[in-house]
Amino acid sequence: FASAVRRMLRFTLLGLAALLCVVATTRAEVYTALAEMEELLETESVLISNLEKYIRAQEDKLSYLKNKMDEYQREHSDAAGDITAYVSNPINAYLLTKRLTTDWRQVENLMEHDVGSEFIQNLTQYRSVLKFPSDEDLNGAAVALLRLQDTYQLDTSSVARGKLNGIQYSTAMSSDDCFELGRQSYVNRDYYHTVLWMNEAMSRMQEEPHNQTNSFTRAEVLEYLAFSTYKQGNVESALTMTNELLQLLPNHERANGNKKFYEKEIAQLQELRKMKGDDGSDAMPVSDLPVTKSDPSVFDLTERKAYEMLCRGELKPSAAELRPLRCRYVTNNVPFLRLGPLKLEEAFMDPYIVIYHDALYDSEIEVLKRMARPRFRRATVQNSITGALETANYRISKSGWLKTHEHSVIGTVVQRTQDMTGLDMESAEELQVVNYGIGGHYEPHFDFARREEKRAFEGLNLGNRIATVLFYMSDVQQGGATVFTSLRTALWPKKGTAAFWMNLHRSGEGDVRTRHAACPVLTGSKWVSNKWIHERGQEFRRPCALAADHGDFAI
Repeated sequence: FASAVRRMLRFTLLGLAALLCVVATTRAEVYTALAEMEELLETESVLISNLEKYIRAQEDKLSYLKNKMDEYQREHSDAAGDITAYVSNPINAYLLTKRLTTDWRQVENLMEHDVGSEFIQNLTQYRSVLKFPSDEDLNGAAVALLRLQDTYQLDTSSVARGKLNGIQYSTAMSSDDCFELGRQSYVNRDYYHTVLWMNEAMSRMQEEPHNQTNSFTRAEVLEYLAFSTYKQGNVESALTMTNELLQLLPNHERANGNKKFYEKEIAQLQELRKMKGDDGSDAMPVSDLPVTKSDPSVFDLTERKAYEMLCRGELKPSAAELRPLRCRYVTNNVPFLRLGPLKLEEAFMDPYIVIYHDALYDSEIEVLKRMARPRFRRATVQNSITGALETANYRISKSGWLKTHEHSVIGTVVQRTQDMTGLDMESAEELQVVNYGIGGHYEPHFDFARREEKRAFEGLNLGNRIATVLFYMSDVQQGGATVFTSLRTALWPKKGTAAFWMNLHRSGEGDVRTRHAACPVLTGSKWVSNKWIHERGQEFRRPCALAADHGDFAI
């Protein structure tokens, strides 16, 4: 029965995928904000309820659907206790997305070949009123989980068991879940992760009960592994796996073709080795020139290493850099602050980076969240050539913009920002509220526009971004730090705090040392808000100095 179901699902997958794609055009990018992921559990709750009714009516015939319903209910019950905590875990977020894409598609396909027309009709109605993830969301959730695995050096088998950095957060992934993660990697031509997760799928399949139904076969795993191993440059292993596949399916047309290709490749490699010198060196020397990078989203490997080490907490400032740092109460010459001075903690001296504690109250945070949620859109970056705003895979979050006059709380926060910075808020951008998605991150970047970015902030006529104030609106259990790669400094999210630094020297030149990044969120939901302050109106608040400019800013 299981094999018949699997064949039935494959035949009807393309047709149903077309139906889902229609919905996907308006439902995509759920994965870019955890706040929206929470709504998926509501969707799953409705689906489970209807599926339960359907199963009661067809229990004798549809044992497959009954098993699926039990599986969904178990997972949903775990999530219902604390929805936010559940979707904050990237493994649960991936599994939830997978259940509502590939798994539910299988259920729908089976029902189309039986007496499930009434339930299908209900699903069609639900898709117009409930939030459903798309295939893009599934791929985004998978990529996010792999990003976390790489950044935090997580062991594949540990992640599959539901452990993140040694802490058990969720139920273990099934072999099907691992296979899908490997397949998504393959679709993205990420052959390194394809091999990792296809091997894990194979391992878990062998551990699972023999009567358990899988959506894949050992032969399918071997085919993915063979080609991915070949793409990684190991032709011999690819041939070995292909031969193993042909023992299972001797008439596999593609495998037979690949075998001939791999054998030819190996023969050519052996011939090439004979043509090398006695020392086995290559005939052509390898160039030691640096690789030209045309993609602005690609950053130097040295910086990437520093970025990932900072995210893991393995890189810290030197003792000499930490020694002069102090904490103190400040009034910044603001009369109002004499009644309640600000709590300032120095994070770095040059450039001067500080953290203000108790800069936001819980009640203010809730107001900002409530106002921003309906306005959430995928966060964008500015194209350095055209000046246009566009989405990028190196910034995974959603944001909403709040005007100062819209609520008294926003006005209070903006005034407090002025008191903290000593800068005029008339030339500041609107308050941006951001919620990061699954494994949400923002790779190293500058907040200011560089000389070559001629069209940056076009239309604002406010000059460059002179300063940044970043409010942390939530605690994050693991990950999510703001790191300054050249300074070896990390600022860890703490609810209610605010980080402040100047992006420009007093001369107006950009301070390249302020290049920073947002580390991927491993567990937890990261909420921040930021205020970007521009040059115009700051001439007398932060004038150019007669002496050499070192980008200092004294409070």
